[in-house]
Amino acid sequence: MKYLRSCHALGILSFIVILAYILSSSLATELDSIRVSQSLSDGMTLVSQGGKFELGFFSPGNSQKRYLGIWYKKIPVHTVVWVANRVNPINDFSGILTVNSKGNLILTENGTETTFWSTISLKQAKNPVLELLDSGNLVLRNEGESNPKDYLWQSFDYPSDTFLPKMKLGRDLQTGLDWRITAWKSPNDPSPGDFSLGLVLSDYPEFCIMNGTKKFFRYGPWNGVYFSGHPDLSYTYMFEVSVVINKDEVSYSTNTKIDSIIARGAINETSHALSQYVWDENVQNWQYFGSSQHDMCDHYGLCGANSYCNVTESQHVCQCLEGFSPKSPEAWNSNNTTQGCVRDKPLSCNNNVTSTDGFVKYKGLKVPDTQHTKLHENSTLDECKNLCLKNCSCMAYTNSDIRGGGSGCVMWFGDLSDIKWFQSGGQDLYIRLPAFESGLQHRNKKKVIITSTIAAICATLLLCVYVIYKVQRKNAEKSKIEGYIDDTDLPLFDLQTITTATHKFSLNNKIGQGGFGPVYKGTLADGLEIAVKRLSPSSGQGMTEFITEVKLIAKLQHRNLVKLLGCCIQGEEILLVYEYVVNGSLDKFVFDQTKSKSLDWPQRFGIIYGVTRGLLYLHQDSRLRIIHRDLKAGNVLLDVKLNPKISDFGMARTFGGDQTEGNTNRVVGTYGYMAPEYAIDGLYSIKSDVFSFGILVMEIICGTKNRALCHANKTLNLIGYAWRLWKEEKALELIDPTIKESCVISEVLRCIHVSLLCVQQYPEDRPTMASVLLMLASEMDLVDPKEPGFFPKRVSIEANSHLYQSELSTNDELTVTSLDGR
Repeated sequence: MKYLRSCHALGILSFIVILAYILSSSLATELDSIRVSQSLSDGMTLVSQGGKFELGFFSPGNSQKRYLGIWYKKIPVHTVVWVANRVNPINDFSGILTVNSKGNLILTENGTETTFWSTISLKQAKNPVLELLDSGNLVLRNEGESNPKDYLWQSFDYPSDTFLPKMKLGRDLQTGLDWRITAWKSPNDPSPGDFSLGLVLSDYPEFCIMNGTKKFFRYGPWNGVYFSGHPDLSYTYMFEVSVVINKDEVSYSTNTKIDSIIARGAINETSHALSQYVWDENVQNWQYFGSSQHDMCDHYGLCGANSYCNVTESQHVCQCLEGFSPKSPEAWNSNNTTQGCVRDKPLSCNNNVTSTDGFVKYKGLKVPDTQHTKLHENSTLDECKNLCLKNCSCMAYTNSDIRGGGSGCVMWFGDLSDIKWFQSGGQDLYIRLPAFESGLQHRNKKKVIITSTIAAICATLLLCVYVIYKVQRKNAEKSKIEGYIDDTDLPLFDLQTITTATHKFSLNNKIGQGGFGPVYKGTLADGLEIAVKRLSPSSGQGMTEFITEVKLIAKLQHRNLVKLLGCCIQGEEILLVYEYVVNGSLDKFVFDQTKSKSLDWPQRFGIIYGVTRGLLYLHQDSRLRIIHRDLKAGNVLLDVKLNPKISDFGMARTFGGDQTEGNTNRVVGTYGYMAPEYAIDGLYSIKSDVFSFGILVMEIICGTKNRALCHANKTLNLIGYAWRLWKEEKALELIDPTIKESCVISEVLRCIHVSLLCVQQYPEDRPTMASVLLMLASEMDLVDPKEPGFFPKRVSIEANSHLYQSELSTNDELTVTSLDGR
């Protein structure tokens, strides 16, 4: 009983302490600066001049420990960006921060001399004052001095896990300061975890994410335009990037182009990546919009030495460089590639004598690990080649700066590690080979001989192959599909189960038709509703679409993508089983005079926002960088709460595959949604999806398809008509009359503006989906759009007199059939 009374008393005491803390927090004193005669105790805060950031004491997660940290003041989600005493927390609310006369910060317990954290300034202090800047930087300076170079101390020199705008990552070569961010151990423990992001010094320095002392991911060296391993990292639409490389420092920093953007990067112990976030006022939460790693090829050393990683390869992502073979063929064939590759033939090199070796040129690479490199900033590429030939240890070379055609020279020595191939972007790399292997004439002659031999064999066996092909085609295709299914771990449904669920594929259950074949609604025995895609034997595209859908979306998980539940391969039947999306496709709502009234503006804006997030996931955050190629209202499904789900991935592609640098001779999709460079030249990229998205947004706003609109003496499509009204400052005339009462004018105008930015003629002018998400989620100023692609000019009135009416009218939607469209 005595023990119970003690526990009871202790509980009451704890409650009183916590209650006192809550009351003190609610009445916390806010300071704008701290001087030698002042202090900051638990319950008090230091606030930046503009009220953006706040310094004070906090307890992370469910921890009871107390830490001194900085967080966003005006954001309701408590987000800590810096912690002082990461490794030495205070056990109660007795913490106190003071500034001494020598210009040092000291964190102690009130009433004791125990120091939990302190700073050391090497500069002379004169009336030191502590202030928190609106950048999130806590600075200790002499009063009257505002030059950052004169600061006695600043928190930006000692980052925690968060990378803020204006903060530097890298190294101060004069003082030795290592500007590095390190993950928290857990949400409850801000002490340094295993993963960190910082600079690895060498003659050609680069930033790396480290797991302890081991490299986990390389950004690659800065080549004057971007980091070699991250050609799309800069997000120049939203951020200004600064890279400094000189005798004083090597650093990387960013700054938002618009002050209203609230952005941060944070390294996480669980994801092992630098994730980037932007504050979204609409949902009052952080929106994830980027990551340092995109796919499996970003894992350091995955393929071992003297090889490169290509995520678009369907069988083996790791490939030996030309002139090299797997060190252990047995392990290599079992996908254990860490031993890498070795040379087939030795180099013809003698020390101190210029070698007769040659070089093979690779394009579009993340250059190798730069630990063993030599930089010659003033050498040309030809001089670089000669320098490399004179050194028997030199294995590769390239320009150190790719701007203006290239300049500078960097050479690699020893094995070449951690190379990645990009479909777009990347750098040239010249890799050393023995003369007889690198000679262009030899390779061309060899190719001619091989080609001629193959042609002769093919001509002889063509008839036999054709006959065998016809006989075995179905079995081969089925085996191929089964192989893909095995690789994806998709659940397999029994044919009888699907037959029963769809009432034997009854016409009454048919809900759609595509290039793959018919789509049926079904209900499983447990009541789960499903949508079943049935491969049509007569479909010329069906097999290609089936394999594409299985490969690309089997492992994709996102609330704005339709979910693949499994498949069925049995007898003659080849089926895909999806979640059933109850409200069907978006086009049945926005283009229907009756149903469109059920979609008010908040719902339409939510659909636009959801499609944005789904497309961003495909382009940037999925395990493969996926281009949909057929985004349209008919391929956006709406669930019971009208949340959008992107569907129909049969036409989708990853970077690489059957195209060369984003070029394909098989143009597919729907006319009116295709970007001009894709429809005309077969060039596709994430920017062609952005174009389609822009069309879709305009259709949602206007409730009209992007097809011919006849008005006055001009024939325009919807985008052309919108562009004309935009220039005449009459954009409000575009709004669907059914949403005029519910719409927020500023939001609608912003969406129209974003739509026109997305459909600009040239891909480089269009924003990325990360930028689109930011533009929709913030009040940032937007640049003026340029003329859209496929903007029809004036047409002959006589030739089209039947089209002109007093009101807008439409003709039927056209699809691309001559270009393999649907």
